[in-house]
Amino acid sequence: MHRNALGRSRPERVQQVLDKDESIRDFATYIPVGDAVRKLQAWKEQGAEIVYLSSHKLTEDIEKDEQVLRGQHFPEGQIFFRKEGEKYKDVAERVIPDVLIEDDCESIGWENEMTYPHIRPELKARIKSIIVNEFGGLDHLPDKVSTLIV
Repeated sequence: MHRNALGRSRPERVQQVLDKDESIRDFATYIPVGDAVRKLQAWKEQGAEIVYLSSHKLTEDIEKDEQVLRGQHFPEGQIFFRKEGEKYKDVAERVIPDVLIEDDCESIGWENEMTYPHIRPELKARIKSIIVNEFGGLDHLPDKVSTLIV
């Protein structure tokens, strides 16, 4: 999340996006929501392969994503992103993750901006979708990675 969201409630964070808070576009200073790093590290230790889907398309912004992930001690994982003319669903259809965790995109258009709802039906059957509240974090998800797939 953007740095100015620290110490704010989830609704306040959403409102900051709607109000175009100045830290929203400062991608290099993004911070984890809640205990996301610990949760992802635990899943990785249990054998999960963690991959990331970036909202960015430009090389310099994807490099910022890499720096934030490293600097905040997120587990290593490939960053996927949209190529020219692609939508998020195209990336997910290319990668076909076992589990796709994404937020509900409350501040930018809800389901219209999400990934899973737009994936082709025959591929949806192969991907478990978990939707979390925007800026709500992962803390409430199970610690045991095998329970995510059920």
